[in-house]
Amino acid sequence: MGPGLTGQLVELWRTDAESARLCLTCHAPLAEQQPENRKIFDAALQREGLVCAACHVREHRRFGPPHREQPAQASPKPASLPHGGATRSPAFMASEFCSSCHQFDADGFALNGKLLENTYEEWKASPAAARGVQCQGCHMPDRRHLWRGIHDADMVRSGVAVDVATERPRYRPGDEVRVQITLTTPGVGHHFPTYVTPRVVVRAVLVDSAGREVPTSAGERVIAREVSPDLSRELFDTRIPAGGRFTFDYRRRADRPGLSVRVRVTVYPDHFYTGFFESLLGSGAGRGRAEIQKALDATRRSTFELYRRDIPLT
Repeated sequence: MGPGLTGQLVELWRTDAESARLCLTCHAPLAEQQPENRKIFDAALQREGLVCAACHVREHRRFGPPHREQPAQASPKPASLPHGGATRSPAFMASEFCSSCHQFDADGFALNGKLLENTYEEWKASPAAARGVQCQGCHMPDRRHLWRGIHDADMVRSGVAVDVATERPRYRPGDEVRVQITLTTPGVGHHFPTYVTPRVVVRAVLVDSAGREVPTSAGERVIAREVSPDLSRELFDTRIPAGGRFTFDYRRRADRPGLSVRVRVTVYPDHFYTGFFESLLGSGAGRGRAEIQKALDATRRSTFELYRRDIPLT
């Protein structure tokens, strides 16, 4: 329930209340977070988004994962614990638990024949699933509620491997430089990236001995599922399936001595939202304009460099 969503909901409640309710199903699902439940609605609680009770409380009963392995000893009786203890369920440790918000139904919204949200199905077809690695193992390591994902640079680095290989160790001026850049995702249990929001840019460019880029020598490839801002069509899909690879063959003529090739991989976690919020502000964001502007500013700050390396060539 960040400012991007709250800003949109200001007008959406007025123009399309059913869609607004649908948003809250995942972003703020408690009855107390629904504006239409006036007697119990709590605006501050709604702002908190997905709170503890959304996953851990049903019909005023507390639920949680099984206890960790403990030394043999008497366990405290539920009555001696806060709220009378909790019902323990292995469901909290299974990827299926995440699917209600991270997987559209088979007949859900799709572009180019592919569901917009398909993360759980991507995981089911992944090497991670075959090894028994669940979503929680990466996104909630050691049961910590960190929700690590595409915005976490260390998380992304732990899942993605970048390999850069030149065709030969040294080139002479006049030679064609040949560099192959390969990305694999050994630590990612779904497509990389899984959703339409992020964009990953792989860039190679020749630089001189002073580190200055050689004009017209840059080449780029994009890893993303790019869709139009109004979600009406898919423009392209170059994502890396779990267990797959992405290869960029860079070719340029070395026109001078002292050259290196600079390879960078940059992640734009909120690429789609940046364009979407810009469009929304340009066409009129209504009463949610201040929130949308705040969200746009945040998307522009989320970019980070995943990989950078200079390799001497000549």
